[in-house]
Amino acid sequence: MKVLITGICGYVGSRTAAWFKKSAAGIEVFGIDNLSRRGSETSIEPLKKMGVKFYHGDVRSVPDVEALPSADWVIDCAANPSVLAGTDAHNAASTRQLIGHNLSGTINMLEYSRSRKSGFILLSTSRVYSINALLSLKLKTGASRFEPVVTGRVKGFSKAGVAEDFSTEPPLSIYGATKLASEIMALEYANAFSFPLWIDRCGVIGGPGQFGKADQGIFSFWAYSCALGRPPKYIGFGGRQVRDIVSAEDIAELMLRQIRHPGRKAPKIINAGGGNPGAMSLREINNFCSDFFGRKFNPQMISGTRPYDVPYYVTDSALALKNWGWRPSRGVSAIMGDICGWAAQNTGLIKTWLS
Repeated sequence: MKVLITGICGYVGSRTAAWFKKSAAGIEVFGIDNLSRRGSETSIEPLKKMGVKFYHGDVRSVPDVEALPSADWVIDCAANPSVLAGTDAHNAASTRQLIGHNLSGTINMLEYSRSRKSGFILLSTSRVYSINALLSLKLKTGASRFEPVVTGRVKGFSKAGVAEDFSTEPPLSIYGATKLASEIMALEYANAFSFPLWIDRCGVIGGPGQFGKADQGIFSFWAYSCALGRPPKYIGFGGRQVRDIVSAEDIAELMLRQIRHPGRKAPKIINAGGGNPGAMSLREINNFCSDFFGRKFNPQMISGTRPYDVPYYVTDSALALKNWGWRPSRGVSAIMGDICGWAAQNTGLIKTWLS
């Protein structure tokens, strides 16, 4: 079996390729990346050493996509994953670039699956869920985090978190809108042209070596900043905002199960995240880093919020457990320990990332 991974030099793409090579005998992996993200070029040699074929190309380019060898499955990881991407009112080019990467590129890959008769996995995001609906959730303020007050009156929300039937009504962010549009197009293509399709809406995916930033990969970004002795600021919500994290390897395990069972009678769209065992507030992340690095970090408080910031999001992955027997194998403390340990040994590299 041959598997094509788009965005293969990014964090999720490269980790998925490595996990498949280690854990999935008989699967040949190759991928495409335009290397537009800083540092992505460092993945090329490790991939080649694992026997993964790398194609330098752009999913926005039809000739680049058409030149790729045929595959049995496409895993579409290529995206600009920043929730703030494309929102600069004075830079229309950045908006077009975001739409090109996240929507047009996916459509080009769907055309690839149509012509090559390959299955398709779209790596989607929790950012397809409605900002206003998330901001309207009833929460109580604890010492270190917000806690949900579950009334049973909000569709798709429970103590387990946000489920697939939670509102996707705009606004979502331009990033979230490109991913929701990609989901719709993928469903239509698979129905019209009869190829297998799975869509996985992921929470924060992270781990050691991830190039985390404030608007994407917050767990890694916070740990790396603390490793350099300069913790980020708490922007809005007093640092009590909560997110969950899942490892790239756990997501790869889910996708392998989906590839091996293309005809399973299961929902086409499922959530895949860390859930409550994978959730931390920014205050709790900061406390973890303080304990790990042996020094007290006191971030500055900023009262305002950024566009699309929400106080609480935790992934309810019950459908993934029910239909695929999947749950994350590692909780947030284990993942954060790995991230901080990697950060302590790679401060020189981190300085170049965060400079």
